[in-house]
Amino acid sequence: MSNINLIDSFQEFKEFKNIDRPTVISVLEEVFRSMLRKKYGTDENCDVIVNPDNGDLEIWRTRKVMEDGFSEDDDLEIELAEVKQLDPDMEVGDDYIEQITLESFGRRAILAARQTLVSKVLELEKDEIFKKYKDRVGEIVTGEVYQVWKKETLVLDDEGNELMMPKTEQIPADYFKKGDSVRAVISKVDMVNATPKIIISRIAPEFLQRLFEIEVPEIFDGLITIKKIVREPGERAKVAVESYDDRIDPVGACVGMKGSRIHGIVRELKNENIDVINFTNNISLYIQRALSPAKITSIKLDDATKHASVYLKPDQVSLAIGRGGHNIKLAGKLTGYEIDVYREAGEEDEDVDIEEFSDEIDSWIIDELKAIGCDTAKSVLALSVDELVKRTDLEEETIKEVISILQSEFE
Repeated sequence: MSNINLIDSFQEFKEFKNIDRPTVISVLEEVFRSMLRKKYGTDENCDVIVNPDNGDLEIWRTRKVMEDGFSEDDDLEIELAEVKQLDPDMEVGDDYIEQITLESFGRRAILAARQTLVSKVLELEKDEIFKKYKDRVGEIVTGEVYQVWKKETLVLDDEGNELMMPKTEQIPADYFKKGDSVRAVISKVDMVNATPKIIISRIAPEFLQRLFEIEVPEIFDGLITIKKIVREPGERAKVAVESYDDRIDPVGACVGMKGSRIHGIVRELKNENIDVINFTNNISLYIQRALSPAKITSIKLDDATKHASVYLKPDQVSLAIGRGGHNIKLAGKLTGYEIDVYREAGEEDEDVDIEEFSDEIDSWIIDELKAIGCDTAKSVLALSVDELVKRTDLEEETIKEVISILQSEFE
């Protein structure tokens, strides 16, 4: 039997990822049955046998032997005179079984069959990849960076499947080059033009949750539950946790001895600050914990409008707000309350150490101001812009920005 690239093709099909051998064999059988139907009008009297080990193919056709002149369907029956030339021992009523060779289909039909096989198996493989990853949405996947473009990065998993990580799904501090190993969470799987498009993300809250499950056995075992995660990727994250076992401190378990567990997560997230807090149904206490590391003096809640007014000592206001407002914004997302912070009543005249503004003012600027004796907010505000320009190496625009930050503290 002439293989005409058929056996070579089968070897290729066996190597296709995500498709088991019985499925490939069934595809092969269907393709050849289609060829039989085109040639003979039916395949119901044909047997197609594919050897799963080496791809050898056998096709057998069975026809009933009829008396001469009584054959009504040449595809299912054969007359005695004709069959006697092929097998002298045949008699009327016998089943004549013959082997169909590939050559009988013609070279063009075989090449067409090969193309059909390739397209069908490719289609099957795409479907299998889609199903596989659709079921894995929310799981962490590790891959190798294959190509980096301006707006997205192509990552290959350990089976060579393509995963796309758009720039918008990367942590701002992420920098990848070809060959780098990268971890991300599968966030979305779609079929686009009959091809699976798998989107992975490093900014999704689920990514942080999976990292905690990897690093903290108590979470993986269900002893500690992550109630909610909110993130400003690359900047700060807040994780509310709860333990169903009174003997387990959920925060301590997540942080680990001397921060051993959380350090690995922080490194993976490019030094993103992670606040782990105890979840509670007491909203006042929950907001207080959510605004950590700031220490709150008092809280007024309006449950109807989901609004919280938080009062703090002057030196705690900047801590509550955080650099770029991230701390208060995340606390609001975590608790579901809109939070406003106020300096504690009766302390409007209290001065604030210049170091308390380190989240909003660069340290080298603070050092310049301290060098001329301005170590508190009011000592800076007591001087004019011109005088500060003369006495420091700071630009006028920088000084105006500093004054604006300091004045907002007392408004």
